[in-house]
Amino acid sequence: MDSFELNKIIGAVLGTLLFVMGVGFLAEAIYHPIENRGPGYALPEPEVAEGGAAAEEAPAVPLGVLLASASAERGASAVRKCQSCHTFGEGEANKQGPNLYGIVGNAEAHLEGFAYSDILIQYHGEGRIWTYEDLDAFLENPKAYAPGTKMGFAGVRSPEERADILAYLQTLSASPVPFPEPEAAPAAEEPAAEGEAAPAGEASPDDTISDELTTPAGGGSETTEPAAPAGAVETPTETQTDTNVEGTPVQETTPAAPLSGGNNPATPATNTTGAQPAPTNSQ
Repeated sequence: MDSFELNKIIGAVLGTLLFVMGVGFLAEAIYHPIENRGPGYALPEPEVAEGGAAAEEAPAVPLGVLLASASAERGASAVRKCQSCHTFGEGEANKQGPNLYGIVGNAEAHLEGFAYSDILIQYHGEGRIWTYEDLDAFLENPKAYAPGTKMGFAGVRSPEERADILAYLQTLSASPVPFPEPEAAPAAEEPAAEGEAAPAGEASPDDTISDELTTPAGGGSETTEPAAPAGAVETPTETQTDTNVEGTPVQETTPAAPLSGGNNPATPATNTTGAQPAPTNSQ
C-alpha cells in the first residue's frame, strides 16, 4: 500500500469524525432543551425536625433482645457470603481469612501462624476477647471497629441478620457462650390508685375543683350546698301561689272583742266559708 492510499484512508476517517461532530453540534443547537420555564414536579423532601435538624431515628433494639429471637439456621444461610474467605469447621485450614470455629469468647487474633492485621494484634495484646457486642460491631463495620484492617468486607447493615450470624457462630463451639440477658424495658409510671394520698405539695384534681366551686371571684369565702349524689336527677321545684278567683272572698282575720271579766283576749274568728256572720241575740 503506497502513501497515497494511506492518506485517503486517514482522510476518510477524519472526514467521518468531523461529520459526526458537526451533526452533533447541529442537533444540540436545534433540539436544545428549554430551561427555566416554570416549576417541574416537586420531589418529596425528607422530614426534618424543627430548627433544620434531622429527624430523630427510631431507638436501636438492644442486642440481647435481637439474639433472643435470632435463628442459627438463618445465620448458616447468611454466612455463605463469607465462605470464600473463612472456614467454619473445627480443625479446618485458614483461607484468606482465619478459621472461625470457637470464635465467640476467644481472644482476638488467637490463631497462631495467621497474619492478622496490626490493629487486631494490638487488641490481642490488650487482652480483648470476641464478645457478642464486639462481633456485632465488627460485622456492622469492620473498618470502623478495627481501623486499618486487611478485611475488605463492607459489613452487614441489618441488625437482625447480624444477630442470626452470631446465633450461628454460637453453635461453633463445644461449650457455647450464652447470650447476654435481654435488657428490661423501663417501667411506665402508673397513676396513683384511687383513695391514695397525693404527694406532699401537690393538690389533687378533686381539691382544685372544690376550691373553684367554693371560692367566689372576689376572694371571700362562701359556703355552698353539698352536691347531689351521682345518678340523681334534679327536679325543678314549683311553688304554688294563691290566685284570687272572682266571687271567692279573701280570707280575713277579724279580732274579736275582749270578753267582759276576762283577762285573756278571745281568739280571732276566721271566716273561711265566705258567708256573712250570723247575728247574735243577747238575752
